[in-house]
Amino acid sequence: MKTEKIALVTGANKGIGFEITRQLASSGFQVFLTARNRQRAEEACSKLQKDGLKVEFLQLDVADENSIAQLAKELASRIDHLDVLVNNAGTLLDAPNDSILQVDPKVIRLTLETNTFGPLRLTQKLVPLLEKSSSGKVINVSSGGGQLSDMADWAPAYSLSKTALNAVTGMLAAALKDKNICVNSICPGWVRTDMGGANASRSVEQGADTVTWLATEAPSDLTGKFLRDRTVIPW
Repeated sequence: MKTEKIALVTGANKGIGFEITRQLASSGFQVFLTARNRQRAEEACSKLQKDGLKVEFLQLDVADENSIAQLAKELASRIDHLDVLVNNAGTLLDAPNDSILQVDPKVIRLTLETNTFGPLRLTQKLVPLLEKSSSGKVINVSSGGGQLSDMADWAPAYSLSKTALNAVTGMLAAALKDKNICVNSICPGWVRTDMGGANASRSVEQGADTVTWLATEAPSDLTGKFLRDRTVIPW
């Protein structure tokens, strides 16, 4: 088995995903940067490569089963193991004032495809590569909006999708524990990105930090948890 650490990050051409890719590559990982938009992703990849980081682009639409299958096939032809999978790609389709009382079920279904089913399908496909790592890790970028312990009526489709993603995290953690694969969710907080907006309170560096910590320094037996700022928080 190769000793090189390898990671794959979804939705990585901008925002938190781009910063996660930068931090992991700066920590010595070979990182596969994935995104739907080829042009923007290749530009992002080139920028990181110019900084001397080992980053490669692979196209991926996490809401498309065929795209996931194609990526899994291509990845398996290029590497013999995967150490870290970061399910970061996400979408927020709710209108600004959407309430659970009025939200269109179609918006919920579309949001679930990207934010919940995408991470689940991709993880299922990449388990064979994660199993070949000495310490495989799946990190799902969730949201405080999905916390059952502090549930509100904000962005209902998005919040429901993240609650479901947290459930996927717990079930995957239980299913993969005997395979030496840890699975956790993180809440990055309110981050200044296209989704979070310019008035958000946190930087992308802060939003990405817990992902990098889980990938590099966290206890090897930490699994099935929800974290913010390197600290376990309630579901």
